[in-house]
Amino acid sequence: MEAHDTDTPPTRRGLLRSGVGLGAAALGLAPATAAAGTTYPPTHWIPASSSNYTASSRPTAYPIDLVVIHVTQETFQDAMRIFQDPARKVSAHYMLASADGYIGQFVREKDIAWHAGNWTYNTRSIGIEHEGWVDKPEYFTDVMYRQSARLTAAICTRYGIPRTRSRIIGHYEVPGSTHTDPGRHWDWDRYMALVNAA
Repeated sequence: MEAHDTDTPPTRRGLLRSGVGLGAAALGLAPATAAAGTTYPPTHWIPASSSNYTASSRPTAYPIDLVVIHVTQETFQDAMRIFQDPARKVSAHYMLASADGYIGQFVREKDIAWHAGNWTYNTRSIGIEHEGWVDKPEYFTDVMYRQSARLTAAICTRYGIPRTRSRIIGHYEVPGSTHTDPGRHWDWDRYMALVNAA
């Protein structure tokens, strides 16, 4: 069983009541169990609307060979609501909260999240959103960097993805993208060092 296949999500009321700085302790949630041979940090299942991703059987149907780094341009709560709104047609596999590095999972890794704006890149990647704005570097906290790097490292290990900048990319690097995230304040050198040290 995948670390990300638990079907007991926290309640929406509990998530909304907890405020912008969502965290496992604040939510009273136990971390998801990691799959054998991985070192995933604790993640919590918060399903996106099934209208916002494509069910699949990756990596059998499509190989997974990229991680795409995003910044929400929203609070965690607002981005969560967007992923759960069937009219929005967008999702990511994971999202991290700025204040405490809390990780919500919205789409199972076997399924295709609609995050990159490019179907081919969606089919072959895992999308990780980070709460914040590209022009507000204060949102890129140490705990967020560290938790995100642990998550990315675990994903790379699981699928045999090289831990390089050619395989861990920003949304702006997706062909045809009109986005700039994660933006000029995202510290790629620091992030890649953390990924490679995890």
